[in-house]
Amino acid sequence: MTVTQPDVTGPIDWVMIEWRGRQPDGATIAPEIISLVERGIVRLVDIAFIAKDANGDVTALDLDTIDADSPLGQFAGASSGLLSHDDVVDAASALEPGSSAAVIVWENRWVLPLANQLRASGGELVARGRIDFDDLMAALDAVEAVH
Repeated sequence: MTVTQPDVTGPIDWVMIEWRGRQPDGATIAPEIISLVERGIVRLVDIAFIAKDANGDVTALDLDTIDADSPLGQFAGASSGLLSHDDVVDAASALEPGSSAAVIVWENRWVLPLANQLRASGGELVARGRIDFDDLMAALDAVEAVH
């Protein structure tokens, strides 16, 4: 999977997902990511897989050396350079020993048609935010308790 640089970009997001005490199942993860890309919902900017052993030593998986038939082999070349080696090492500091993680950076492509229309109408982004999942669930629980 090669990452291309578009003329116009949507919002860029990133996540780090940790699997404590085990390795992720690439056969279930890869198809979901590929599906989002193929449907034009996101553009994969960067992806990295890291592991921290019981002693705290960190290993980053070199996606370009994985067999193309492997589920994770589909991500060979999926690197824009935005996510550096130092970023991956820094991210690994958040991992528990004996865990692995995926760091995924993506562009939200679904918003581009709306963003283009907003710009054409003179609209300008003046604020942006994200509601943390735990905060969202707490707010929904509070609303449900009232009703």
